[in-house]
Amino acid sequence: MRTKLTEDERFMKEAVKQAKKAWKIEEVPIGCVIVYEGKIIGRGYNRRTTDKNTLAHAELLAIKRASKKMGDWRLEDCTMYVTLEPCQMCSGAIIQARIKRVVVGCMNPKAGCAGSILNLLQMEEFNHQAELETGVLEEECSLLMKEFFKELRKKQKENKR
Repeated sequence: MRTKLTEDERFMKEAVKQAKKAWKIEEVPIGCVIVYEGKIIGRGYNRRTTDKNTLAHAELLAIKRASKKMGDWRLEDCTMYVTLEPCQMCSGAIIQARIKRVVVGCMNPKAGCAGSILNLLQMEEFNHQAELETGVLEEECSLLMKEFFKELRKKQKENKR
């Protein structure tokens, strides 16, 4: 039985912690961390409803914090760990930030732009492409989303009564 986590699993666990923070404030549980030289330099979790801001995605908040920490908008030697496949906006921001590698927990067939609908991260037409790893702690990340929406539907049903 394997008990030692890989580095990718260890950092994805940190992204899951961020996702759980989103859940606590009744946001869709998406979490993200950005790592540079083995250290987390940016964290973020979904806050769209809380902040009433379309741009308050986990990835964008983590990019903002990582850029501040690095003192540069370029995050060239960084790896992003995100619990759910990034949307088109976040995938674009990842390319703009020059993030080297993106590790995704579970895919998003309805809105994902790192392979599901499009793969903006690896389009040769852009001046930058990101390495992509998918399915890291996929079951845990997927279950988080499923349980959140199951609970949300239950609450909505109760509120109708």
